[in-house]
Order: sequence, then structure tokens, then C-alpha cells
Amino acid sequence: MDTLIIYAHPYDKSFNHAILKKVEDSLTQRGQEFQTIDLYKDNFNPAYTTEELALFKEGKTTDPLVAQYQKSLTAANEVIFIFPIWWNDTPAIIKGFIDKVMKKRFAYDVGKTGLIGHLTHIKKATVLTTSTSPTWYLKLFCGNAIKRVFINATLKQLGIKTVNWLNMGNIDNSTTQQRQNFLERISL
Repeated sequence: MDTLIIYAHPYDKSFNHAILKKVEDSLTQRGQEFQTIDLYKDNFNPAYTTEELALFKEGKTTDPLVAQYQKSLTAANEVIFIFPIWWNDTPAIIKGFIDKVMKKRFAYDVGKTGLIGHLTHIKKATVLTTSTSPTWYLKLFCGNAIKRVFINATLKQLGIKTVNWLNMGNIDNSTTQQRQNFLERISL
């Protein structure tokens, strides 16, 4: 498999869903092999259970979805994340995906100077987001969490070095033309 899409939005009439369809259509038109993980449709539980947390140090899981997602990540050389920015950051289900799926020994190990990422086979990641706030506001006044934490810390520590981020900010006040322009920009 070439590309793994990790999608997180519960409403199938959202603009995030339109982004997902555009990405899937673009990949299909190019003849590129891909798989979509829809965290909400999968009923992924982002919270650790006591039993699962007990296995943390061993890098093991009791959640069959986690094992399935790890297998998909192993087969991918590109990952595309699609999600809304809620309260200036990733939604809880994305955070839980990282917490539960990116296990020690699978996605990283701990070295003397920090984490050593094992997902170096993923040559490229794209993060496609929407937000109520304008993008400039998120960057200047809200800590720029997507870029500074999710991309430059989390994904980098996992071994994913090349990441592009595109956000459709001010989504609630956007026009149909602005949304269409955004969809054209993401024709991967």
C-alpha cells in the first residue's frame, strides 16, 4: 500500500468529509493504492483501559484495532491526516490514536538523548485540517499546536520528517468558492 489516510470527523456532511472524498478521488485517479482509517466509523476508543495501560511498557495492546492500525502503518510510505482543529489542537480521537497506536517498540524506542522514531519508512505526511479560527490566529495567538507539537514534535519523534500542513481556517464564514479553492489546492 502506498498511502494511509487517517480520518477523524464524526459527521459525514462536514467539510472534512469533502476533503476526504477529494483526497480519495485524487489518489484513485492517479492509480495510487491507499487505505482509509475512519476512526469514528471504526468506533475507535481513544482512551486507555487499565488493562491496556498495564501493557504499555511492553508495547503491547488488548485492542484489536490498534494492532490493525499498526499493520496498516507498517505497509504505508505516506500518511495523510484529515481532522478538524478543536480548541486550537487535534481532536481527542487523534490524540488517542497517537497515544494508543504509536507504541514503544513499534513506533519508537527511548535513547539516551530522547525518542528514536521507527516510522522512517513513511517518507511523507500531509496534515489537512479545518478550523473555526483563521489560520493566522491559530499560529500567532493560540500556540500553533498543530505545527509546533503535532508536526514538529510528535510526528518528527516518530521518525516522520517530511510533513506538509494545509488548514482551511475561518471555516464557518467561508464561501462556497473559498471551499472549492481549498479542495483544488489539495489535489495531491
